[in-house]
Amino acid sequence: MAKPMRNGLSLLLGLLLTTPVVSGGELVWIEEDGTTVEPASLLKAAVSESHLGFPDDDNGPGTLLSWRYGEGNSGGPDLDAPLVTDRPDFTEASSTVGRGVLQIEFGYTLTLDDEPGSKQRIHSAGEPLLRWGMGADWLELRLALFPIHQRTDDGSGWRSIGGTEDLYLGTKIALTSQECHWPETALIVQATVPTGSNQLTNRDVLPGVNLLYSWELNESVALGGSTQANRAIDGGSGEAYSEIAQSATVVLDLSDRVGMFTEWFAMFPNGADTAQVEHYLDGGFTFLLSNDVQFDVRAGYGMNRAAADFFAGAGLSIRFK
Repeated sequence: MAKPMRNGLSLLLGLLLTTPVVSGGELVWIEEDGTTVEPASLLKAAVSESHLGFPDDDNGPGTLLSWRYGEGNSGGPDLDAPLVTDRPDFTEASSTVGRGVLQIEFGYTLTLDDEPGSKQRIHSAGEPLLRWGMGADWLELRLALFPIHQRTDDGSGWRSIGGTEDLYLGTKIALTSQECHWPETALIVQATVPTGSNQLTNRDVLPGVNLLYSWELNESVALGGSTQANRAIDGGSGEAYSEIAQSATVVLDLSDRVGMFTEWFAMFPNGADTAQVEHYLDGGFTFLLSNDVQFDVRAGYGMNRAAADFFAGAGLSIRFK
């Protein structure tokens, strides 16, 4: 770590000891000997010498780590193979998109929930998730936004609210590729920030982590799961609590272009005032339109009273290489 730190200090000192001027409409720095330097070139040079600055023809290791008895961290995304998406299931992919790749995933979800004395209908249209691989194949930056239109009837008539939920930011790190019975793994460090509409924001930063793991049993069957720990806000009291989320999924390739999944997932609040445990079961299909475009449909239902009764949706994912 010493070399990247020296490079960063050199960059800062260089910027402090030089004089900024505008030349030809661009900001440049005039050094003591009269030479001009563009700040962007200084930053690029510092990054290229750091541990993430792999040459243009070298995407670095496919995963950050490797299992002890494996053949090394040669995993990572295969850009000649069909894209791997985080949607449509709750369990996100245990792989990254790859350095220099932008993958956009979006869709629509309808959620229905009827309780004694209350009915709720939620439409989430758009749901854009941007996944950008940068620095190395094992590193991915993530950004998501969820527009919501919610209708509620408490017996006095339907009331509607609309807007966006808080912005989601995250970083996915591909940890290991699969080695025999040891799974492919990835870790997402994530948070939502209070940018949402007045009636939909949590008014606080809610950080969390998500550990992802999967096994390819053969060319047609795969198992996957995720374990999350997130900070959440109780909808009844407005107080913060911690929430554990767990999932397990089975994925089947029905053909070269069609796949299906079935999944269980649940949320377990810890220290909440009114939030309760929720269990869900869902399933769906994926359809490859090309190696870089995938369409999906899904539906699921709540397995206990605290969970939403039913949800269904569809989406599209596109990879830009």
